[in-house]
Amino acid sequence: MPENSYSPGALDRSATFYVAGHRGLVGSAIWRRLEDEGFSSLVGRTSSELDLKDRKAVFEFFAAEKPRYVALAAAKVGGILANNTYPVDFLSENLRIQTNVMDAALEHGVERLLFLGSSCIYPKLAPQPLKEEYLLTGHLEPTNDAYAIAKIAGILQVQAVRRQYGLPWISAMPTNLYGPGDNFSPTGSHVLPALIRRYEEARLSGAESVTNWGTGSPLREFLHVDDMAEACLYLLENYDCPEQVNVGVGTDVTIKELAQTVAEAVGYTGSIEWDTTKPDGTPRKLMDVSKLTALGWKASIGLDEGIRSTVEWFREHQDDFRK
Repeated sequence: MPENSYSPGALDRSATFYVAGHRGLVGSAIWRRLEDEGFSSLVGRTSSELDLKDRKAVFEFFAAEKPRYVALAAAKVGGILANNTYPVDFLSENLRIQTNVMDAALEHGVERLLFLGSSCIYPKLAPQPLKEEYLLTGHLEPTNDAYAIAKIAGILQVQAVRRQYGLPWISAMPTNLYGPGDNFSPTGSHVLPALIRRYEEARLSGAESVTNWGTGSPLREFLHVDDMAEACLYLLENYDCPEQVNVGVGTDVTIKELAQTVAEAVGYTGSIEWDTTKPDGTPRKLMDVSKLTALGWKASIGLDEGIRSTVEWFREHQDDFRK
């Protein structure tokens, strides 16, 4: 069995660093963070420039660019409806993307690779908060099990590369992310950007009330994507173990509290109603971040501050969302 003699430390700021998915929510935040940290040889390709599902094209890209570091943030993502409606797409496309990138990275000697997953990898009925060791201990949430299986396969591929080749690759599992670059579409967005758009449109139209689904009682955890990007670089420079690391804030809020915070951030003063005939979803989904905290990192952007800045970003870019 190969031995991993690697010792975590500062990455070479002049080395070629490929960010897969650099236009997405997480990938763009990682790119900004790396730029701020002085990385001078960042490489990214849009999906039209490089289809990561095309194995031959991915291998040719790695042969040409020869990155030393890789952040694998590219993925087919979507909300519950999309995941439940198109499970084949979410399973097949994500398996191809991550397998092609990791196989090419292995063949071309990538030293450090960070694979990004999702909190949905954990069993539906796992105890709260979700600990890393709960992986593969129970049944998944049926509505997004295909996506979760693809992400679990990615974690296992990272672990297999470590066992077979001794390379210091790692995995990180973020909680619910939000911030600049998020998806604000009416049909495809997650809860926080959906609320921002809903309350901003209500403010502009002068609507007297806004009605949200459910009771507002479910608890959710939210991490600003700039904090996530900072955590990714921190892990690349400070962590080297097979087990995935949860990345979150370690605290949660009710959807009702979230809605109130968003309404205040956009300046909406009408009433907030709840349609209790609609489903609430999972009662709670909180990540245990004690491992990451023990490594010396924790989130710094508070939810109020993060939502306010995201509202500002949305207002600056909302014309783009109407096209």
